Amino acid sequence: QLPIYPAPEPEILLLETPSELEKQIRVARRAVTATYLDAHARVQHVVSRWIGVEQAVEHRLKSLVAPDEPLTPGILYVGVATLTGSVLARNRGLALRLLLPPALLALSLRQFLPKTAHNVAGYLGALEDHYAPGLAQKHEVAKAHSAMTVDRVKDATQSGREAVTAGVVGAVARLEQATGLKFREALGLGHREDRSTQVVHAAEHQTSALTETDVVQEFADAKADDAST
Repeated sequence: QLPIYPAPEPEILLLETPSELEKQIRVARRAVTATYLDAHARVQHVVSRWIGVEQAVEHRLKSLVAPDEPLTPGILYVGVATLTGSVLARNRGLALRLLLPPALLALSLRQFLPKTAHNVAGYLGALEDHYAPGLAQKHEVAKAHSAMTVDRVKDATQSGREAVTAGVVGAVARLEQATGLKFREALGLGHREDRSTQVVHAAEHQTSALTETDVVQEFADAKADDAST
């Protein structure tokens, strides 16, 4: 017996089955996307580190430059001096070519930008103390010996100058006695000798005053001892 109502049509389900080529393309696309994202992250990391380095260098340079010391025109003079050293040492030996430009750089920086040079030297000293303490200790010893040598040279120069001055004054005095002319007043040596004489007289007067005071004190102590006896 047939049904009164028509039978419903059966549902047809279509399943999309990718081919082997599509599967390979999908795998390749995912691999390329992952590689791109990883490379992009690495590049961003390098850029971020570079920006951090730039900011650190900028901050360090700003801390080394003295705020109350203008860079111009001192920095121009330092550059000109360094380039001059390079030009002068161009046809010289290797040691001179290596040493002359940095030496002129250090000297010109110390001359035209003394505060900045002091800050740079302090920063380099701190790096040396942190990374090479043995070398820093040797540098300190060398600085101490250099300072002692400079002091000795200054003392020797001062002594030689005083000896030459004394010899010149004596020669001028003998020349005055021989000719009767007043060379010391013309050369300005008389005022110097007068000041020296005043200093000597003041020292002698102070010494004599102290001696008289000591004598009076001893005499008073002696009388006090006699009275107590």
